[in-house]
Amino acid sequence: MPAVAAPLVLAALGLAGNAAATENGIPTTVNGFYDFGAGMSPPPTPFGTISLRSSYNHATVRKNQYGETLDDDFSLSVFTVSAAYLRMTRATLLGASYGFGIVQPFFRMDAAFDVPTAAGPLRLRGETFRIADTLLLPLILQWNPSPNLHLNAQFQVLAPTGDYDKRRLVNPGLNHWAFSPIFNFTYITDGGFEVSSSFEVDISTRNHATGYRNGIEYRHEFALGQHVGPWTLGVGGYYSRQFTDDDAPGLQGGNRSRVIALGPAVHFYKPGLPPVWLHVYKEFGARNRAEGYTAALRLAASF
Repeated sequence: MPAVAAPLVLAALGLAGNAAATENGIPTTVNGFYDFGAGMSPPPTPFGTISLRSSYNHATVRKNQYGETLDDDFSLSVFTVSAAYLRMTRATLLGASYGFGIVQPFFRMDAAFDVPTAAGPLRLRGETFRIADTLLLPLILQWNPSPNLHLNAQFQVLAPTGDYDKRRLVNPGLNHWAFSPIFNFTYITDGGFEVSSSFEVDISTRNHATGYRNGIEYRHEFALGQHVGPWTLGVGGYYSRQFTDDDAPGLQGGNRSRVIALGPAVHFYKPGLPPVWLHVYKEFGARNRAEGYTAALRLAASF
């Protein structure tokens, strides 16, 4: 079942300086919301599926383009809650079941870092709790070629509906559109070993308030695990990287970011009960961004 997206979970936030790829270091869509069952959409039901996701993200270091830690006493904590409505129908398109959805995230964030000045370090701090940008899913296509293999393709549109003010240190909204094709698959062997993966590309428009346009962002998310009764136990993670340079007035260099994350992942599913997903990932190998960890809990119910 698709995970709830939270476009502005800021686990990778860079915020300022030469360690911030994409505008203010904010990823266009969140890393780490697909794990087990990535290729499985909810079943067609009369009223659809409601999904809730919460996560906690924490980072205390930022790294430059060489992977070196910046000496700026960086700190970031983010708690997010997202609600999604997904509806798979009995209509077919290209041999697949057709569905659609919408996601609305909220987040609470506390960030701080030092900026060098002639009089010494200046401590900057931002704290906010606001509604973020809405994520629209006008197209979900689900194929199930065999009992072992499940595939889905999605097209997501991030609409700039979140709160935004370019004078603020942090913003829940990005103030630009983004378009994301996604392909997911899940393969489960007869012995119960699962391999799931998600491949996503984010293409952003320009933020006309600042003149900034993010480069094309790519993300591969994955999970490997063994089914044991109603449980699936294993590991998951993601690889996130910018393929093209950011573009903005006065911007020097490509400013591209990348990071890898890995950690334990668990899924529980028993007929008649809401499915539950939980993972905890540690990031490493960061470039032009912050590096930390994230814990996420997701559940869903179909009606």
